[in-house]
Amino acid sequence: MTTSHIRIAGVNKIFATAGGPLVALQDINLDIPPGQFTCLLGPSGCGKSTLLNAVAGFALPSAGTIVANGRQVSGPGPERGMVFQEYALFPWMTVEENVGFGLEIKGMPAPQIRARVAGLLKMLSLTDFRQRYPKDLSGGMRQRVAIARVLALDSPIMLMDEPFGALDALTRRNLQDELLRIWAELKKTIIFVTHSIEEAIYMADRIVVMTYRPGTVKRDIIVELPRPRDPAALEFNALKRELGQLVMEEQQRHHNDELRMAAVD
Repeated sequence: MTTSHIRIAGVNKIFATAGGPLVALQDINLDIPPGQFTCLLGPSGCGKSTLLNAVAGFALPSAGTIVANGRQVSGPGPERGMVFQEYALFPWMTVEENVGFGLEIKGMPAPQIRARVAGLLKMLSLTDFRQRYPKDLSGGMRQRVAIARVLALDSPIMLMDEPFGALDALTRRNLQDELLRIWAELKKTIIFVTHSIEEAIYMADRIVVMTYRPGTVKRDIIVELPRPRDPAALEFNALKRELGQLVMEEQQRHHNDELRMAAVD
């Protein structure tokens, strides 16, 4: 029996490169309890996506362990659903076929698939688009389909790699609100990668700020602002300034590193 949905203990990740070993993650330790919405925040190169991929089982750590739902992660598993920025939909399938695909692979009977898919399409306002193909949808609609496909599998853990990063501001806010509504209703445990400080504060129970390479935990902050959150509120902006300073310190380290590398070349 485990007391947390996700436990990350002493995780390191080292990649072999032409220039020698590259330490992407170093001594990451996090306990994420059931139902918590956690954002990983930091500049490019801090290892946010690398850590998410390790939790997903796509890239196993070089050292340390990751436990999800009481089982050590050794590869992808049905208890962990992944939503990518690039949507990753099958272009030859309709919306409802995309959402139901994983259920077909699991061998669920067709009537149950139809019922599950219909419920999710309604939840995500996709019913009128069920016979459309991905090419006929906007970016926001495609991401709704990608989220519905993960929800169809009823994974207790959702891993989201900058899922709204390519969307315009209005669509992004609408989908943020949709995801928060679904999270509150279904009680999923979410790890959400973002570059956006405002998005992290708006969405998360907890924000883990990561350092530029090697990626470590710079600050672990519980967000105590009441929901729904107002980005214009004084408390919201005070936290935004605090996080902005932390991220800018790491962004400057990134910039200095690039300058050193350019000087060596």
